[in-house]
Amino acid sequence: MKCPKCGGEIPFYDLKPNCRHCGVNILYYIQDDELARDAKRTELENARARMVIAKIKAVFIGSFLAIMRMVFLIGSICALMIPFASVTYRLPFYEEKLSAGLIGIIQSFSSGLLLSLPKFLQSALFSKATLGILIVLAFFVLLALADVVMFVVYLLSFISPDKTAKALKIISVIACIFAAGAQIAALVCKTVIIPAGSERNSFAIGFGGLACVILHLIIVIINAKMLKKGVEPVYREYDPRRKELLKKVKSGEVNLDDLPLPVFESEEEYEARMKEFQQAMEEEAAAELEAELEATAKAEEEANTQ
Repeated sequence: MKCPKCGGEIPFYDLKPNCRHCGVNILYYIQDDELARDAKRTELENARARMVIAKIKAVFIGSFLAIMRMVFLIGSICALMIPFASVTYRLPFYEEKLSAGLIGIIQSFSSGLLLSLPKFLQSALFSKATLGILIVLAFFVLLALADVVMFVVYLLSFISPDKTAKALKIISVIACIFAAGAQIAALVCKTVIIPAGSERNSFAIGFGGLACVILHLIIVIINAKMLKKGVEPVYREYDPRRKELLKKVKSGEVNLDDLPLPVFESEEEYEARMKEFQQAMEEEAAAELEAELEATAKAEEEANTQ
C-alpha cells in the first residue's frame, strides 16, 4: 500500500492511521479528496439541472406569449366538450339523442347508443341521420387525435423550444382543418343529407367546430410570433460551460481531479460564497465566545461556593 499524499510504501502490518513517512492521516486525507470530487461533480450536475429548469420556465411561463399559448391550448382541448352537432331519434315510447362532442360521446357510449349506430345506419328511418352524425364524428375523432398529439408535443416542448413551437404551429393548422371540416360537414348534413321536418329524427348544428377553429387559429398566431421572436431560456453564467465540461468528464476526456474547486465561479457566486463563509465564521466565533463566557461563569460560581 502506498500513501495517497507522499507515495511512500506502507507495510500491510502497519495499522496506524498516520503515514510513517509524512505523518498525514490517511483516512481523512482520502475523505477530503472524495469530498472535493463530489463537490465538483455536484457543481457540474446542478448546472445541467438548472438549464433544464430554465428551458421549462421559458417554454411554459417565460413570457406573455408562452402563458397565452398554454391558456388557449388548454381552452382548445376543453372546447371538444362543446357539441359540434347532435341528432335526436324519435319513435313511440322511445327517444335518444347523440351529440358529437366529448361529453355527448361519453354519455352515448355509457347508454349503449354509440354501439347501436351500425343498426341505425341500416334502418330505413334513421339511416340518413346516422350517416350525417357519423361524418361529423369522423372529423371530431381526427380533431381529438390532433389535439392529443399537440398536447404531448407541448409537454415535451422544453427539449427543443424552437422546433416544438414550429411543430405546434403545423399541428394547430391541421387541427383547424379538421375543426372546419366538422363544422362544414354539420352544415351539409343539415341542409342536404337529412330531410327537413322529419318526424322520426332531427339534426341540430352546434358551435363546437367554430370554437375550435378560432382557438386553434389563435394558437397558430401565437406560435408564429414565438418563432419570430425566438424562445431563449435565461441560463446562469457558466452553466452551459459546466454542462459541456460534464460531458467531457463522463466521456473520460477530462479528469475530475485536475479541475479546480469551484470549477467555474462568477463574481456574484464568489460574493455569495464569501458572504456565507463570513456568516459561518461569525456564528462560530459567537458560539466560541458564548462557550467561553459560560465556562468563566461556571468557574466563578465554583470558586464562590468554595
